[in-house]
Amino acid sequence: MNYYEVLLPMAMILFLSKTLSLGCKKIGLPQVVGMILTGILIGLIKYIPNQFVLTPVALEGLGFIAKIGVILIMCSAGLETDLKVLKQTGAKAVAITALGVIVPMGLGFAIAYAFFPNSGIYSQLFYGVILTATSVSVTVATLKEMGKLNSPIGTAIVSAAILDDIIGIVLLSLISGLASGATKSDDLLGKAFDPIFVGGLSALGVIIKILLFFVLIIASGLILHLVFKKLDLKFHNHRRLAIFAFASCFLYAYLAEKIFGIADITGAFFAGLMISGLDATQYVDRKIDQSCYLIFAPIFFANIGINCDFSGITGTIAIFGLCYVVVALIGKFVGCGVGAFITKSNFKDSVRAGIGMMARAEVVLVCTQKGVDYGLVDKSIYPFIIILIIISSFIVPILLKLTYRKEKVKTVEPSD
Repeated sequence: MNYYEVLLPMAMILFLSKTLSLGCKKIGLPQVVGMILTGILIGLIKYIPNQFVLTPVALEGLGFIAKIGVILIMCSAGLETDLKVLKQTGAKAVAITALGVIVPMGLGFAIAYAFFPNSGIYSQLFYGVILTATSVSVTVATLKEMGKLNSPIGTAIVSAAILDDIIGIVLLSLISGLASGATKSDDLLGKAFDPIFVGGLSALGVIIKILLFFVLIIASGLILHLVFKKLDLKFHNHRRLAIFAFASCFLYAYLAEKIFGIADITGAFFAGLMISGLDATQYVDRKIDQSCYLIFAPIFFANIGINCDFSGITGTIAIFGLCYVVVALIGKFVGCGVGAFITKSNFKDSVRAGIGMMARAEVVLVCTQKGVDYGLVDKSIYPFIIILIIISSFIVPILLKLTYRKEKVKTVEPSD
């Protein structure tokens, strides 16, 4: 096999994604949108007769690199999760998160059931799980610009986003685990755990297996945390810390998928989470982020664009997709807004919480990709997920600033 064939599309992706990402940044869109657009543009090459860029070998190579990219993205998300922030808001963050997960997940399930009643309960639930994801990077940047990031509601939004990521990953693991267990179990633990069920694990068996995973991951993670703490004292900001973090990330991802039959991104996320909160965390995260966004992340997001299947969008899918985008925005706004209101936030702050949690970016794409990988989500949903990211990225800053229009705000100029 001519593996060098992957080099040409890689070169094109890296050049175009950086160019388009900078353009998106200038107009206020997340840079990830530029990477996805890169994939869509390069994906058009597939329709050129006798083209030699996106060959089967090249597509296979890009797919492999993309899988490494998604693991590193989720490890970085875990590293950036500061559990200490949760102590500042407590019940408010829990309420915002709880309703901010229940409402959009319920709406996502309901609309999937309405349009695809025969797709199966796990598929319908997974469409709901995708909508639980949030990304407050746009919100944080907006609040920071107005000097409101450290306000009570600003802190609550950041805390809720942290909990949101954790709960979203747990739900993703649960639904995908139940779905795979209902059909067959290819993981090592599954083969030995519930042999009396022909064709797959029982629901109880899958749940026990997932609980066992989290018990072991937390127990070993606490040891990992102490090891990195001691290593940091001896080798502060040394490259070996980043190397050991990479190793931990890949090991946890492997064990999650191979031993427990849980999504590899769950293991990667918790590997990052267990190393978070240390003096060395920022250094390690910067090294992983640099490695990821130099090569792996652009290829992951571009690969999503390349695999966008617009031909599969029928009239039903188009109506479903548009409704899906609407309930994604409404679900977060209503759920998080009500969550803030019932914990004694005033009406304006409750509206701000609802608006701030509507934004979506990387995590929703990762969840969607996993749904496609597990056969629970139709890949024709990709274009609508991209639309959701673009719309939420545009409207969240605008609406947030409108809620502060009658208040005196201290504008902070972003540094280059």
